[in-house]
Amino acid sequence: MGLFEKIGYTADVTPTIDWQLIPAETFAIFESWGGRERIKSAKEKFYYFFIDSWEEPAILCLMERGIKFARVLARIDAPQELIDNAVKSQGKTMGLDKSYAIDDPLKKWLKENVVDTDDDSKVIPYDDTIEKENMGTPLPGRDADLPAGLTRVTLNSAPRDLREKDADAIIRAGNFFDTQYNMKGKFSNFLVDNHDGLTVTDKVTGIMWQSGGNDITSIRKTQAYIKKMNDSRFAGYDNWRLPSMEEALSLMEAEQNDKGLYLHKCFSANQPFIFLAGRRDPCGYWFCDYKQGTIYWASGTIPGGFGRLCRTI
Repeated sequence: MGLFEKIGYTADVTPTIDWQLIPAETFAIFESWGGRERIKSAKEKFYYFFIDSWEEPAILCLMERGIKFARVLARIDAPQELIDNAVKSQGKTMGLDKSYAIDDPLKKWLKENVVDTDDDSKVIPYDDTIEKENMGTPLPGRDADLPAGLTRVTLNSAPRDLREKDADAIIRAGNFFDTQYNMKGKFSNFLVDNHDGLTVTDKVTGIMWQSGGNDITSIRKTQAYIKKMNDSRFAGYDNWRLPSMEEALSLMEAEQNDKGLYLHKCFSANQPFIFLAGRRDPCGYWFCDYKQGTIYWASGTIPGGFGRLCRTI
């Protein structure tokens, strides 16, 4: 059948692999003004292999990329030794980026076993079927009283421009769990169900949260999303906003749930890292990453982030 037919392309469509394209170049090519010379049309799509090492062991994937567009099409069942050697040869990536380029031995293997052959047994397409998410054991109702031993805590909600040292101080002062800054941290919540299918409230902090949120996008579109939610009075309210660093960290759990997030299961796994209010000083935006269990800063455009809005009750 062949590579592209296995992932759903018809025989008359013949995409080609760009062997020169690497993950480190994709922002400049597809998301910034600098890529305009290379891309002839906004509808043009490029295909390349890359190594995803967000979890161990690292895996080899096929990516479809275009202007403001990215989709992982398939995992490739390549020898783990080849994948690991390619990662090792490139050293650690900067920040939380865990994508690596393929090297020459992996390229040779791909051509012989995946691209230039009709044997598609090593191509594993990603299933886009949406399954109902497990949101865990039902929460107490919204009328439940705060349990003994827990007291109301007021967290900063104002957006602030923060440096790394400020973030470290915030985490330690609030005793928030963070895999980089405070592995012994623990903040106790009391989450209740608002019975609207849309939100939950933490009675410790007095914050109402979306249980879901919006898809990955830029900070500009996230701000437009906030306006849309307020204009439509989402869940009956018009004062939704992005959480502060303290507020987002107050949800961080000390252990991963079975969705792979350091977060209560009542929250959707579809927003693994979210925008925070305020910016990083001197540049960039802060994010809370529930998959890695930490905060980090990055561009507000690509890859951008997800949005989980909150409001003070």
